Amino acid sequence: MSITKAPFGAMPDGTPVEQFLLQGEGGLRASIIPFGCRIVSLEAPDRSGKTANVVLGHDTLDPYLDPENFQGTAVGRYANRIAGGKFSIGDKTYTLAKNNGENALHGGPTGFAHRLWIVKDASETPEGPCVTFSYTSADGEEGYPGNLTVEIAYTVTKDNTLRIVYRAETDAPTAVNLTNHAFFNLSGDPSRSILSHELQIHADAITAVREDLIPTGELTPIAGTPYDFNEPKTIGRDMDTDDAMLQRCHGYDHNYVLRGEGLRKVAEAYEPDSGRVMETYTDLPGMQLYTANGLSGIGHGGVPFVSHGAFCLETQFFPDSPNHPEFPFHFLQPGEKFETVTAYRFLTR
Repeated sequence: MSITKAPFGAMPDGTPVEQFLLQGEGGLRASIIPFGCRIVSLEAPDRSGKTANVVLGHDTLDPYLDPENFQGTAVGRYANRIAGGKFSIGDKTYTLAKNNGENALHGGPTGFAHRLWIVKDASETPEGPCVTFSYTSADGEEGYPGNLTVEIAYTVTKDNTLRIVYRAETDAPTAVNLTNHAFFNLSGDPSRSILSHELQIHADAITAVREDLIPTGELTPIAGTPYDFNEPKTIGRDMDTDDAMLQRCHGYDHNYVLRGEGLRKVAEAYEPDSGRVMETYTDLPGMQLYTANGLSGIGHGGVPFVSHGAFCLETQFFPDSPNHPEFPFHFLQPGEKFETVTAYRFLTR
């Protein structure tokens, strides 16, 4: 195992940005940059031992500077949507920056995804090579209350797992929901769609949503519906069924209510041609399945992205939880230590 650095470009003000290359014992290799704590690439072996990049991204920094680009990034302060761009803590209402119609999305137009984080540490640990980034979000940034200090650590472990640990502390009550927005394609070929990938998700319901994807507060059972992935099936099998939200979104863009508590396996994806398997573990209650609906642009090696060319499994608290006291969420308080873990483990069969 090893950890090395290489230049990756410069910010508009000339500040250099480096990529950190984490090489694990089992063949998994991750490239992470401090701009948005982004996973630039993630190389995983197939059933014959040949490695390929299974995360969509770019070869240079410039495309990531686009405020609409969330590929591979850490998302915060609050991942997903907040209705009307506002929430209340006690008798005080906070108004957020809106960037999704009348709603706030992924922390706002310049949320954590578009900040240059500090490299706190990069070292080889007993578990594997690890890089830790930190960022302090000032009181009032994007409308959120409290000075929030965040650390995100990426480790490539000996069993071919990319483990992500999120930690945060605040000096005033605030809303925190951190995730990663990696776009996965286990074939290693970004020009292919992921509709033939097989997916299993351990969930019995999704959060019902309005047309703008804001939760209504209801949980919709999914047994026997196009949203049911309890038994493995191809992602594309039921995507074109006569379902209003699937048609509106042109695919999946839904929060799954995960079974169980604590760190547990919540999903498994399998790509038959390469034999790659990706298991997802989290201690969070929800996970957004997004199938890169209408994806466009140019990625690694100059290869154009294609619609449904990737899938995202974004572990999270439910969307708009600050406005739904019935959801499993609470505002982070001063003196509390926020910590959550998500892990993506790569196998073959």
